[in-house]
Amino acid sequence: MKLFGGNELIVAAQRGAADARVSPFLTFRRLAALPRLAGPALFLLVYLALEWASYLYEYKGLPITAWDPGLGVALAAMILRGPYYGIALFAGLLIAEVLIVKSAIDGPLIVVVAAIISAGYALLAAVLRRHLRFDPALTHLRDVLVLLSAAIIGSALITALLTLILLADGQLHLSDTLMPSLAFLIGDVIGIAVTTPLLLRLAQHWRDRTLRAFLPPLPDATVFCAVTFAALWLIARTESADGFKLFYLLFLPVVVAAVRRGLDGATLSLAVTQLALVGLLIRHGYEAAGFTEFQILMCVLTATGLIVGIVVSERHEADRKARAAAVQLKDKENEIAHAARFSLVSGMTSALAHEINQPMAAARALARSAQELLRQPQADLARAEKNLATVVAEIDLASGIVRRMREFIRRGRPHVSTIDVAHLIDDTLTLIRPEAARKHVTIDVDMAPEASPIHGDRIQLQQVMLNLVRNSIDSLSAAQQTNAEIRITVRRHDDPPRVEFAVADNGPGIAPELAERLFQPLTTSKREGLGLGLSISLAIVEAHGGRIWLASGRPGATEFRFYLPVELPALRSA
Repeated sequence: MKLFGGNELIVAAQRGAADARVSPFLTFRRLAALPRLAGPALFLLVYLALEWASYLYEYKGLPITAWDPGLGVALAAMILRGPYYGIALFAGLLIAEVLIVKSAIDGPLIVVVAAIISAGYALLAAVLRRHLRFDPALTHLRDVLVLLSAAIIGSALITALLTLILLADGQLHLSDTLMPSLAFLIGDVIGIAVTTPLLLRLAQHWRDRTLRAFLPPLPDATVFCAVTFAALWLIARTESADGFKLFYLLFLPVVVAAVRRGLDGATLSLAVTQLALVGLLIRHGYEAAGFTEFQILMCVLTATGLIVGIVVSERHEADRKARAAAVQLKDKENEIAHAARFSLVSGMTSALAHEINQPMAAARALARSAQELLRQPQADLARAEKNLATVVAEIDLASGIVRRMREFIRRGRPHVSTIDVAHLIDDTLTLIRPEAARKHVTIDVDMAPEASPIHGDRIQLQQVMLNLVRNSIDSLSAAQQTNAEIRITVRRHDDPPRVEFAVADNGPGIAPELAERLFQPLTTSKREGLGLGLSISLAIVEAHGGRIWLASGRPGATEFRFYLPVELPALRSA
């Protein structure tokens, strides 16, 4: 720490103070740059601590151990903060070789080895950041596979280069290269595969301020640790050969953690498993060869756990996006339905305005009549009272029309209630009869007395009826049909219990090629139609657990039908 961070900070501060007399701006820039050294200094401290903890074996004087977590920390730092952390890694390698490992290798060779390792992994981090479209958040399977592949390929190339240098320097003989090269390669790969994903996920949760979500619930952590330590105990109780056979027991807790909590669970469980396994191997005095063999198995377990974890995380993320999209779709459907209701009322505006104007004009005339009666010397109070009562009735009629219109075009979530079918039809006809009368269309209703109440959103079901009736009115008007008639029929059926509605007219009918796609969005035969009415009606009826269809498209006998269940449905947003 002193070699890299403390002295440099002191020197920089002294230089900044000296330059303050010359250039306050230059001093500020140098002082502002000091915090940038805190990260590499902290990394150097962590790296040296991990080197001290993971230095376990030597091979013919070479400090080679098949477990290098510090390298995983270094690669994560270089991916997140930039390749300049490779300088800190270079310094850490030199300090570790001299002060911790106390290697017997010559100083120049130590510098060469440190330069190769630090430069090689800095280059690997730069390639991941800039050329492989690698996402440090590890949100997709591709990112995990790229990281694992890069760790294997990069470690293999660096190992091969170091092996050649050691052979050239005489530190290794050709017959002795396999074991140290394999241990070096496995140590780098397992160090990256276990440590780097864990730190990358931690960094992402830190940025998102969701560190609490990264930690598993206490019951899950307790069960995982108990199962893992039980498996390790069984491995320790057997002979070494049988211990390898029992290693597969460690797959169970890791895979379960990955399935339950995705990639976060996989990275945490792999880190705990690796630390526990290393502790077990040290406690039972495994030699370097046996340690390396266990680490090879641990590489397989790590790759399996990470792949299972990221696949589960992708599935969870896909489900979350699907639910969010479903909510957004429902909101959009509600907006479209609201717009369709507004458009429907807009088309009936002139007829509704006339219908409202009639009772208001009548009320005005009756009120003036009552006023004149009351001014007479011998006022006819009975007649005046009758006129005033009629005024109140006419105002109530106009008020009812306005109220129904306002309720119909309201915007909101579906509201399930018990609906009287007769009232539903009456409210619908209150809104549509003025337009039908203006276009000389007669509307008859044939309702069975046994029609049961239904359950659902009254406004949405009223919209379905209005869509069907108005389509018939438009069709009859466009064809200039004489004796234009619409017949609304309501019947109850018992198998299954349902109420069936039918809207029939004697208009020109529907062409077969149009009938096949009638309920698809943007399908219309009207010159100014949007083609949304029937598709919205389909969504509403299906959301209520019913069905809508074209029963007949023949000229003179066009008929649409839909039914709704009598039982209370689980209403979905239409």
